[in-house]
Amino acid sequence: MRDRRSGILLHPTSLPGPHGSGDLGAAAHRFARWLSLAGQRLWQVLPLGPTGYGDSPYQALSGRAGNPMLVSLEVLAREGWLGDGDLTGAPAGAPDRADLGATARWRRERLARAARRFRAGAGSQLSAELEDFRAREADWLADWALFAVLKQVHDGRPWPEWPAPLARRTPAALAAARARHAEAIFAEEFVQWCFARQWSELHDHCRALGIVILGDLPIYVAHDSVEIWTRPDLFRLDDAGRPAVVAGVPPDYFSATGQLWGNPLWSWEAVAREGWAPWISRLRGTLALVDQVRLDHFRGLEAYWEIPADAATAEAGRWVPGPGAELLSALERALGRLPLVAENLGVITPEVEALRRRFQLPGMAILQFAFGKDPQAPSFRPHAYERDLVAYTGTHDNDTVMGWWHGGAEGSTRTSADVAEEKAFARAYLATDGREIHWAMIRAVEASVADTAIVPLQDVLGLGSEARMNRPSTLGGNWAWRFREEELGPDHAARLAELARLYGRVA
Repeated sequence: MRDRRSGILLHPTSLPGPHGSGDLGAAAHRFARWLSLAGQRLWQVLPLGPTGYGDSPYQALSGRAGNPMLVSLEVLAREGWLGDGDLTGAPAGAPDRADLGATARWRRERLARAARRFRAGAGSQLSAELEDFRAREADWLADWALFAVLKQVHDGRPWPEWPAPLARRTPAALAAARARHAEAIFAEEFVQWCFARQWSELHDHCRALGIVILGDLPIYVAHDSVEIWTRPDLFRLDDAGRPAVVAGVPPDYFSATGQLWGNPLWSWEAVAREGWAPWISRLRGTLALVDQVRLDHFRGLEAYWEIPADAATAEAGRWVPGPGAELLSALERALGRLPLVAENLGVITPEVEALRRRFQLPGMAILQFAFGKDPQAPSFRPHAYERDLVAYTGTHDNDTVMGWWHGGAEGSTRTSADVAEEKAFARAYLATDGREIHWAMIRAVEASVADTAIVPLQDVLGLGSEARMNRPSTLGGNWAWRFREEELGPDHAARLAELARLYGRVA
């Protein structure tokens, strides 16, 4: 018998809490209990790494480090490393929006205080636990801690703008920096230990409730990241360390000029020469935190869109063959059967689907895209689903269902007539008058044959475009949405639980 389950997409920064953004403290554990009450057996999160300019989890400063902003200060106070007075004065703001810039500065000051107090007063057992963590994670932790400190020393500037000896990692410059900034480096390592402990506690709680955590692995890394600073040879950079070509996707139904992401492209030949070890390490590190992994932009493994670094839009790109089965086979040999979900959205060819099926990876279907003229729309309609699929009402890159329903053609190549036709089709297909379009769509994915159904929390709450998590290819205002504690209650849980029971998605 197949295991059918349903779950909720919610990044931890979107949790409520008193310190400017969501974290891994009490609200995260309350949400886990709410998921269980709602009959939900999966919690999907976005990449958990520290974010930089623009706050995007998909442009993380590290693929292995945890985001310091997710460390609960209340937990640190309970452990004795912060006092009650340290928890006052958090940046004021709207309860449903995170001011991530101001919050980051305020939180970092408190994390540094906690590190100093720990170093001055920790007992032998906790000190030994931290040392064990530093030894166990040495392959990435030391480089990350130094990188994070040097970012702060240089006012957040990207690493290519640092003094050349540091940017090019000359041994003498690195040794001098480690000596000069030893206390700050210790603080960064302490924060990562705190993140690991708090995340492990939350993960254990979810496991006890029968909840699987689905994480996320971006195919590309940010240029301003510790990975590229430490291993520029694995990427296609010029002599100055800047991208020679960059990533994106070509024009499509939703964008006349495509999407210009700007990430450096991997030098797949260099990764292959190392037996694919950098990618094995990436996936192994992610799986140390979560149970399953959504592989972002899976189609880029079959072929990727290569754009000249000086191009103004993605239109100037071209398709280049990717590492495909060679990489996936290496990952499978190293890690066993791959617990991946292939994000197979965009320009999907038979070759992409053949690669996904060869490795028995479930794909994705987005119900919000099912009613228009996009080439993938027919396969996104529930009557066309396969069992080995993750069905969504929408994702972090979509508008909310209510925002889409009440919105127009903005941000796409659709006409007003296209939008009207799309909504008329949705009404007919879902047998709804549109007043509860979000619940009609939730029911459709829950009732489908797809083994997994996932709904962004915004759609459960029936929120509009103000709660959208991200608008692709835009800067500012993204990644900041939070729900308010009073918005989410037992009525939502009961309604979801009934759907899970009706459609065989309970344990």
